[in-house]
Amino acid sequence: MKARNGTIKLNQFLKLMGIVPTGGQAKLMIQGGDVQVNGMLETRRGRKLVRGDKVTVEGQTFEVNLDNSQD
Repeated sequence: MKARNGTIKLNQFLKLMGIVPTGGQAKLMIQGGDVQVNGMLETRRGRKLVRGDKVTVEGQTFEVNLDNSQD
């Protein structure tokens, strides 16, 4: 999945990382208060993530590393 303008939406990131299989499940997880971005609770599924952001779900932390070199 390519990021637009060096960003990716939180719900797309969760799907890309295999944390959830569907966008619907990502939405429920985010709105349910189960996701933190950079140590802060995030309830907006459209939150734009940039390189270096840290997403924490169920005690696991994933760092955003967007690679747009494959155009």
